[in-house]
Amino acid sequence: MSEEVKTLSPKETYKFIQEHPNAVFIDVRSHMEYLFVGHPPGAIHIPWIDEPDWKVNPNFITLVRQAMLGGASGAAPVVLICRSGVRSLEAGRVLIKAGIKDVYNVAGGFEGALDEHHHRSSKGGWRYHGLPWEQC
Repeated sequence: MSEEVKTLSPKETYKFIQEHPNAVFIDVRSHMEYLFVGHPPGAIHIPWIDEPDWKVNPNFITLVRQAMLGGASGAAPVVLICRSGVRSLEAGRVLIKAGIKDVYNVAGGFEGALDEHHHRSSKGGWRYHGLPWEQC
């Protein structure tokens, strides 16, 4: 049986982070999103895809392992968040393939899915649920 990325709702994630102080909470969004849209306090910023080329970060796995203080499998759970949960799920699958086994994805991400008016943060996501966040 192969390992899979586990899914947590935003509220479950907040509780999980509180109950697992060794967890590494990583925001995989672009620098602009992280700085100007906002991010959960304490989330480490390691972009999965970023400007100017919008290509997958070739150092992503290495940077995550460094954030895990060595990256030994099972050393710490890794929790990933992006805008809506799509990029973080993709990044999580890559981490699983790289041998990091305890990986979680925040369903709905930071801003949630688009609503019928093409707005975010109105149907789901970290901010929608009133969880702590900050921005520059």
